[in-house]
Amino acid sequence: MRKFKLVIGLTAMFLVLLLTGFIYATFFRPHYAVPENNTLGLLIFGSIIGAVIAFLIFKLIYPSSSIGSSTNVTSHTVVESIRRVFKIVVAEGQLNEIYNYENTKKLLKFIPSTKKALVIVKAKVLIGYDIEKCKWEVDNENKIIKLLTFPAPEILSLDPDFDYYYFEDDLFNFISRKDLQLIQGLAKEQVKQAALNSGLMKIASMQMKTLLTEMLNANKWQLEGVEKIEDYHVIPVAPQKSEISIGDNITLSEVDTLRK
Repeated sequence: MRKFKLVIGLTAMFLVLLLTGFIYATFFRPHYAVPENNTLGLLIFGSIIGAVIAFLIFKLIYPSSSIGSSTNVTSHTVVESIRRVFKIVVAEGQLNEIYNYENTKKLLKFIPSTKKALVIVKAKVLIGYDIEKCKWEVDNENKIIKLLTFPAPEILSLDPDFDYYYFEDDLFNFISRKDLQLIQGLAKEQVKQAALNSGLMKIASMQMKTLLTEMLNANKWQLEGVEKIEDYHVIPVAPQKSEISIGDNITLSEVDTLRK
């Protein structure tokens, strides 16, 4: 359909061009300025006027935004599995990591060729508990719930966003899709370790204790074995520059860590 419209438009342009030249040569030709035998000049002048008019008509019919531009969006969503879970989020953290990726190769064993990338990783981390791993006893007569085992807090969700601020490569050592996948995988793992070593685990355990205690007290129940919910007090590691070796000539450096 689009090709048909284009053919119709071009045909219209040609017809308008010829019609304009004919009308000019027949009715508006200045006899005093052009000799009778100057047919070529009339055709050229009429063709120019006709081309301008045809171009304006074509632009009105087919705007520039609709020519040479085509956008097709297709989406297919497949639900692979659905299952019930009993997980509670009790802490949330926003972590920002800055990484410097550098890869060096040597051409002919002595000419260095280096590629670099500066990456900002912004990640939202959710810490919580999988209650399905918890075991307890219920004393309905005395309204007492006794905790037998309680799981450790864990990362329930890690949503990183990668922003590449700087690229530098050359003809013999360029940044490929494999490099980007490598950077994202290692950066994500570093964010995960930073979350585990931060104060989020401590906050999660305190929140869970408060949640269970207040919820049971509101219903006039008692909670025993609250000490099963361990504090998991971890002192956050001070931000420092560290390097992760990847093979012989690739390093991913953690330049800075900002925690909110």
